[in-house]
Formats: sequence, structure tokens, C-alpha cells
Amino acid sequence: QVHLAETGGGLVQAGGSLTLSCTASGSIQSPNVMGYWRLIPGKQRDLVAMMSTGGNTNYADAVRGRFTVSRDNARNTVDLQMNSLTAEDTGTYYCIMYFGGEDYWGQGTQVTVSS
Repeated sequence: QVHLAETGGGLVQAGGSLTLSCTASGSIQSPNVMGYWRLIPGKQRDLVAMMSTGGNTNYADAVRGRFTVSRDNARNTVDLQMNSLTAEDTGTYYCIMYFGGEDYWGQGTQVTVSS
């Protein structure tokens, strides 16, 4: 079993920044992919940014250039630096890890951007 613990959500004004952090623990296999998805009110849950153990990244078009994903493979952590936040970024952000055909999700952390 894999457990993912997220920290760093909160309330920020539009134009501000937040950093989300996630630590994975348990029976983790490598290589793997870690990152974040988000659920915005009224929309489906969508990918935000992901990074493989090899360093390959994938960003949603809506966040590319504003958000940066990074990870520490040795510590099984992944961070999401979010800059130039807008009200449209408000939602619940979930840490996720993929490997071996399985996906594991954190409980989610709320990000609220006030306009």
C-alpha cells in the first residue's frame, strides 16, 4: 500500500503564489510518476503537472509557464510551485503517484484564490 500526504494548500490573493508538497510512503516502486491533479468546482478532475523519476514532465496547458513541478526521487517527494494564481485555479489539488499499472491518490488539499 502507498500513502500520499499533501501539505501547502490555503488561501491566496490573485497574482500570488503557493507551493504544494507531497510525500509518498509505503511499498513504492521505481520508476514511477508523481504529480498533481485538481478538481475545480463544476468541472472534472484534470491533470495539473506530472514528473517521472527520469525527469520528464507533463503540464496542463492552463498552467504551463506559471506552475513548476519538481521532485526528490530519494525522498519520494513532489512539489508544485504555483505562481501568478488566478481565481480559475481555485479547487482541490490531489497528489498522485503511478507505477506498475496502479495509481495512488492523496486526500487532497484546498487551494482558494481570491480575486
